[in-house]
Amino acid sequence: MPIDPAPPSRQNEPPPTRGQTNSKSIPMIAFFRRKFCLILATNGDQSVSKPDQSVTPMMAQFLAIKEEYPSALLFYRMGDFYELFFDDAVAAAQALDITLTKRGKHQGADIPMCGVPVHAAEGYLLNLIRKGFRVAVCEQLENPKEAKKRGAKSVVKRGVVRLVTPGTLTEDTLLQPRQSNFLATFVQVRNQSCLAWVDISTGDMRYSPCPPVRLGPELARLAPAEVLVAEGALDETLEIINEAGAAATELPQEVFDSTAGVEKICKAYGVGDLSGLGEFSRADVAAVSGLIEYLSTTQKGQLPLLRRPVCEARDDFVAIDAATRKNLELTQTLAGERSGSLLSVVDRSVTAAGARLLSRRITTPSQRLAAIEERASAVEFFCGQSGLRGAVRTALKQLPDVERALGRVALERSGPRDLLALGNGIAQAAQVHALLAEQELPPLLKNAADDLKGFEALSDELDRALVAEPPLLARDGGFVATGYSAELDEMTALRDEARSVIARMQADYAGQSEISSLKIKHNNVLGYFIETTATHSQRMMTAPLNDVFIHRQTTANAVRFTTVELGELETKILNAAGRATGLELEVFAGLCAQVLDHAAALQALAVSIAEIDVAAALSELAMAEGWVRPVLNDSRDFIIEQGRHPVVEAAIKAQAETVFVANDCQLTSTNDMIWLLTGPNMAGKSTFLRQNALIALLAQAGSFVPAARAEIGIVSQIFSRVGAADDLARGRSTFMVEMVETAAILNQADDRALVILDEIGRGTSTYDGLSIAWATLEHLHDVNRCRALFATHYHELTQLTAKLTHVDNATVTVREYQGDVVFLHEVKKGAADRSYGVQVAKLAGLPQSVLERAKVVLEALERGEREGHSKQKALIDDLPLFSAVAMSAPAPSAQSELEEVLNGVQPDSLSPKEALDLIYQLKSKLKT
Repeated sequence: MPIDPAPPSRQNEPPPTRGQTNSKSIPMIAFFRRKFCLILATNGDQSVSKPDQSVTPMMAQFLAIKEEYPSALLFYRMGDFYELFFDDAVAAAQALDITLTKRGKHQGADIPMCGVPVHAAEGYLLNLIRKGFRVAVCEQLENPKEAKKRGAKSVVKRGVVRLVTPGTLTEDTLLQPRQSNFLATFVQVRNQSCLAWVDISTGDMRYSPCPPVRLGPELARLAPAEVLVAEGALDETLEIINEAGAAATELPQEVFDSTAGVEKICKAYGVGDLSGLGEFSRADVAAVSGLIEYLSTTQKGQLPLLRRPVCEARDDFVAIDAATRKNLELTQTLAGERSGSLLSVVDRSVTAAGARLLSRRITTPSQRLAAIEERASAVEFFCGQSGLRGAVRTALKQLPDVERALGRVALERSGPRDLLALGNGIAQAAQVHALLAEQELPPLLKNAADDLKGFEALSDELDRALVAEPPLLARDGGFVATGYSAELDEMTALRDEARSVIARMQADYAGQSEISSLKIKHNNVLGYFIETTATHSQRMMTAPLNDVFIHRQTTANAVRFTTVELGELETKILNAAGRATGLELEVFAGLCAQVLDHAAALQALAVSIAEIDVAAALSELAMAEGWVRPVLNDSRDFIIEQGRHPVVEAAIKAQAETVFVANDCQLTSTNDMIWLLTGPNMAGKSTFLRQNALIALLAQAGSFVPAARAEIGIVSQIFSRVGAADDLARGRSTFMVEMVETAAILNQADDRALVILDEIGRGTSTYDGLSIAWATLEHLHDVNRCRALFATHYHELTQLTAKLTHVDNATVTVREYQGDVVFLHEVKKGAADRSYGVQVAKLAGLPQSVLERAKVVLEALERGEREGHSKQKALIDDLPLFSAVAMSAPAPSAQSELEEVLNGVQPDSLSPKEALDLIYQLKSKLKT
């Protein structure tokens, strides 16, 4: 019987990492088509036929469930393990590096099997998701005792409760607490297109009109974990999705039906009319409803707690393409590490929600002046309140991740610790509110502070209900505090203190009957019973005691009785453990319901906590590093006094070796919109370029900036072409990559853009490179008319300042001392006279013979330029290859008189008098 095989890429090759697929995608089409009852199909050659009669009932159940999830690994729950069979087991064993074993036979062949413990499943899930797999989690839906009632060989009912994909993770152990985990979808409907995204762990849902040409930059901004596309659209988008590091999932066209999508959205948000949520184009409806349908399917109908979708207009934020984000190292370095990025330097937040918000601010700076000023005012408020800032940050440190805990409650995937986190979060938020309540707050902080109150009843209920250290899972029990439920306390006492309860009852009965030797005992036949001697039994069988004690058994030495109370107690004791667990689960469900009754307000609280944290964190940064509030306006000026590169400055401070040299930058619409920057390598040109782009970005993120003064006209786009790198996988040389990125800038930059360009044209011949750089500079000046910093080693370009009215020369100053170059790292107006390349090569450690030869060739080239020497052939004839300097090391020069004298001296044999005479002798030779 054929079994659903793994995709070809998994059969013969190592499992793909996130965002890398060896085939089109990890398709979900077959499953969705089954769901919509359209056709019964599988992907490629995947198929599962009905099991034959020889297969066991358990394996038949596995195969039937697997048939519905052909493209996912099936985690099949068996007791304390999730087990995988057939090709699922082979693929999982290879990916997880676990033992592949076997279980029984099927059609004469061994059935491959592997398994992972349920208690450690999350770690294995994360590993599989990162390697490109989807996992269908199949749980036992009934107690095995219930199955046995149907017959000894009955199989426990099982069903898939969740489909785990990269974009649908909610557990803390599977997520980075300080990063969002977006699930995105890109949809095109006729001439409209939309990108929508959601973080299922927080419920944040957004959408934005997105022309296909903008998909790459937008995915680079969002860094989603998974991107959904319609069947047939993957060929056009897979490369872009892979470049963004996301997993691609292909779904049937009907998932994105914009007509049916209206009803889906209204149902999900509980509204009667879509206009109550905002304005949506057909593409917007298709994208948002597609996300909702996918979430409903993967979560088995249990939607997360979604916030109302927010439309992000393109003009709301600064446009930054993927190459610029990479070059500026906003959230990770070129090596892919967070440490050393801009975010790592500026992030001083103390809550996970605050860190996620700050990351969004850095990756999505605003263009809206009012929003920027509101954020900057919040930062400035805390700058003037150091004591309050410290107290608020101390209180915020105690706050758990309310957003994600609330999300798990909504998905019925939470535990007692999530409820405790919410209770503690509410209590800590009240403390933050108390600290801010008496202050004259700017609007942003005032609105945020107002959202932190009003949860007293819920906080008291959670505090009263939960113990201080609850277990992870509700089914483990023991999380309800004593005194919260009288019935639960009774069941718990019976479960945990049955002996003491029986002892107290025995004492009561002994006193009532006045028989001190009366005992309550237990055996497997009678259960609990009261035993007394035959002598005392007559008293118990006469009035009034015979109304209480009921005779059960007479033995040779004793008589046994029971009571109605003892019988009820016995039943309670026997059922106490199960009943206690059931009561705790009822309490848990009730508390979850109360939390969800406050869901909207708790979401607002979580957002407000993040706002306060970011403002206080950026204030802490500004005060510690000497940053200032920038002045933003609607002009096109870019005036920075004593600007600094935040990352480089932090690295220098960590080394404590030197001081960062601050520099000015003045680009004005009335004078110089473009600076042509010259100077040697290693002098700091690239640092200067990047620092100004980062200052603009930080300013529009609402942060203070590393400068003595900053006046910035709103920037609409930031473009960076810095550094050299090839793209061999796409057949692009270093020069081709440079030209593609330059073309993107010249074709897109508007008059409010800020462009930084470094060494345009270096990857080709001198004259080709010079001509390209020349034409690029003219285009920026005449066509784009934007603000730009243009670094170059083509000194011929400095003459263009006489022709281009809004271009001025600037240079990074150096000093030459005894043949060596000293970098001053100071930028000033003017042009460099040369590049000092040979001196920099000397610093890099090139062999002395190469340096000497380079000097000779350089002098000849420069002399030829001065003399109008245009024929390179003549120059080569004048300088035959290596004629000036032999390839071997230079021959040593003749020894001087001083060297001859010193070579003949044996220092250890000199007496003090001889050493003094030697010094006089050497001194006399210096005079001669």
